[in-house]
Amino acid sequence: MENLFITLFEKAMKNPLMNASGTLGYGKEITKLWSIKTLGAYVTKGLSIRPHHGNPPPRIWEEKEGMINSIGLQNIGIERFFSEYFPFFKRNRVPIIVNFFGFTEEEYVACARKIEPHPLIIGLEMNLSCPNIQKGGISFGKEAGSVYEIIKKVKAVTTIPVIAKLTPEVKNIIEVSRAAYEAGADGLTLINTMPALAVDAKTKRVSIQGGFSGPSLKPIALKAVYSVSKEVPLPIIGVGGIMDYTDAIAFLMAGATAVQVGTATFIDPYTIPRIIQGIKGYMKACKMTSITQITGCVHE
Repeated sequence: MENLFITLFEKAMKNPLMNASGTLGYGKEITKLWSIKTLGAYVTKGLSIRPHHGNPPPRIWEEKEGMINSIGLQNIGIERFFSEYFPFFKRNRVPIIVNFFGFTEEEYVACARKIEPHPLIIGLEMNLSCPNIQKGGISFGKEAGSVYEIIKKVKAVTTIPVIAKLTPEVKNIIEVSRAAYEAGADGLTLINTMPALAVDAKTKRVSIQGGFSGPSLKPIALKAVYSVSKEVPLPIIGVGGIMDYTDAIAFLMAGATAVQVGTATFIDPYTIPRIIQGIKGYMKACKMTSITQITGCVHE
């Protein structure tokens, strides 16, 4: 029997599969197709201390090898999520990771302080790709010093494990990851989307600017997971371009403890259940009994 169970921050997960933040709405939307209990853990849409309206359309732009999104972090806010949607996860006993963000350090701290510990909350995933409006819009996650300072402040106000979701738009991802570790981060999510732009030749205008995701991002994300896992002693959640079970296995082999799937669900909403079955089939063919036999094996 293939055992996909993993432990993350001393919390049990039935498998290492999660959705990427913002790709399954608030969780209920997918239940017409498959059970939310399929997931090892659900990752919330990015939540802020107050509701945020996001960007005007167009918000999604399809490219040949990926997708650009410019949702603009639209969300209903932390308070409404926990009053209206968290009961759904409690009824189904599904673990969650709460993705959150702010436009100032104070907003990050306020978000973390607002979220109360619960047995189903595995961790708080800090979206550090957000623009810091106090520093001219530069991303919080671009500089090791900024990453260290903001994680240190968030860790001071919560007992829930903190996961730093890092941008690939840095000179040295290992240096930034190490700063997160030294500040007290409990884990890392590698990587967020890449900044991108599309131009419409017909209108001769910029169509959209936003974050690029999809299969073209996979080699970049894999390199980040592989390199950081060798240098920084933290569990890593791998994300970026996972389209099928072989992609998911590659991230686990490169050093990820768990993986997140995002863009693939826009192409085929059944991708996550199929990946889980694919991993089971791979393990059976290789006569493996535990998913931990895969984790980090390429380092050996």
